[in-house]
Amino acid sequence: MARQFDPVQLGSIELFCKAAELGSFTAAAELLGVTPASVSRSISRLETRLGVRLFTRTTRSVRLTSDGELYRAECQQALEQIAEAERAITGQQSEPKGLVRVSVGTLYGHHRLVPLLPGFMAAYPGVEVELNVSNRNIDFVEDGYDLAIRLGEPRDSRLVARKLEEATVGVFGAPDYLRRKGTPRTLEELAVHDLIQFVLPSTGRPMPWIFRNAAGEDIDFSFKSRQRVHEDVLAGVGWAIAGGGLFQIYHFVAREAMKSGRLVEVLQDNGGRSRSFHVLYPQNRHLSARVRAFVDYLAKAVGAATAAQFP
Repeated sequence: MARQFDPVQLGSIELFCKAAELGSFTAAAELLGVTPASVSRSISRLETRLGVRLFTRTTRSVRLTSDGELYRAECQQALEQIAEAERAITGQQSEPKGLVRVSVGTLYGHHRLVPLLPGFMAAYPGVEVELNVSNRNIDFVEDGYDLAIRLGEPRDSRLVARKLEEATVGVFGAPDYLRRKGTPRTLEELAVHDLIQFVLPSTGRPMPWIFRNAAGEDIDFSFKSRQRVHEDVLAGVGWAIAGGGLFQIYHFVAREAMKSGRLVEVLQDNGGRSRSFHVLYPQNRHLSARVRAFVDYLAKAVGAATAAQFP
């Protein structure tokens, strides 16, 4: 049978969160205008109800246990959602405020997201943005992120995915390399070229290159190479610019190097394929006004950037 929620428990949760934030029952009591004994009793009732210890207590301090840390993260999110709902109902949420924490991979972070952030910060002066640029997997609860931007469809059904774009790819090489090795005209000619591979961190396997043949059919091109890049795709771009070989990358990443003449696209007759990027957030999470503003702004700005890239 599902455990019934006691409305009085909400006050205890608020006391718990404030004590956890301040690291002191006494400080929480003073701030909230109650006695330290009432804070202690409320938290003891929570611990009895949950059957776990939330704090480790000494004569001088209190410290969250591992269970307490997890409970605090969930409670803080729930209290924030309640506050957001109240502000929305009372009309106080016309101006989004507060912190948005975003996790994004290095490639998309440097070449897509970061250039768009000044526009967002100017449009929403009450919002703070904390950006983590890394290719590692995250846990939304434990790591405390509001959003993540990742390549491809999420495998986790507990996540909501909003597509930002279908990013087209091409094969690029430096002019000096093409003078030395020649320009490939067909996929078969790639056999005599130096190809730079990117190894997917999630699988440890090289990412295949994607093409279309003359009949418009999709082709996944796998190959072996003695030139491999792990973790950061941008190293592969730099390797190609340095004349080390051919590399398949997104047009939005290669655009500046193409404009400056450092990279040239080849095999365009076999192009047209793309990979998708999504912004992700937990399915059971109510989006605050600031997070929703960030998602909506990002989707619109990426769409405009894509249109400008391919008018």
